[in-house]
Amino acid sequence: MDAALRDHAAAWLAGALREGTAPLPFPPAALPRSMLDGQRIAARALDMLDLASCGLRLTHLGAGRPVAGPVLPARLRAEGETIALSRLPHARATPAIAGRLAEDLPRRGDEMPNFASLHPAIDVESWRLPGAPGTGALAAADLAGLGEIVLGRGRRLPPMRLRVSLAAAGTWRRGEEIDIEEAMLAAALAARRAGGLPEGSLIVVPVGVPVTPAPGMELLGSFGRLGRLGVRFA
Repeated sequence: MDAALRDHAAAWLAGALREGTAPLPFPPAALPRSMLDGQRIAARALDMLDLASCGLRLTHLGAGRPVAGPVLPARLRAEGETIALSRLPHARATPAIAGRLAEDLPRRGDEMPNFASLHPAIDVESWRLPGAPGTGALAAADLAGLGEIVLGRGRRLPPMRLRVSLAAAGTWRRGEEIDIEEAMLAAALAARRAGGLPEGSLIVVPVGVPVTPAPGMELLGSFGRLGRLGVRFA
């Protein structure tokens, strides 16, 4: 894929990020043909908007390999904030775990990172594309579906097995037991493949069963020893 086509696709994505919705249909001739093309399109779009990543986030596309994308400071939300769905096409909320690195994560190695804190999180996935992409390359180009990330208070805990659930307020859903250590290690390996991360960066891994939010809905997440976390939608 040549640079001119990548720039064309990146300009489309930058416009969609700026406006909150896709300004025009994605240019068919600029579809990424490889994961590397998709990653370069995403990086170029962030350059166009003068946005810098503060971490790495994984998303899952069906049964395929997880796709890595950036975490943006402007997309982090604190508990208690209300999220407007009008700027989040195809939104889907998933319980997540976020780890803040206590030291640089180098490119080489395969060991578990040293986390200063682990946070309960709710990952609100959103696609600027007409829907969830059919290929990992297209998912990477669209920032791996980054929408908003609601971040709860961190705790100094090692990755462990946690029972995690997410449900509308007033309802109940039995939590799913998740091996957080395995999930965080997979994300760390993806970060290493991408060149590593500096101290203080966030690694975000969606876990558990997703929920499709609606205006007026409040979602409550339960994260075992990491506590609880809620978010409202408008």
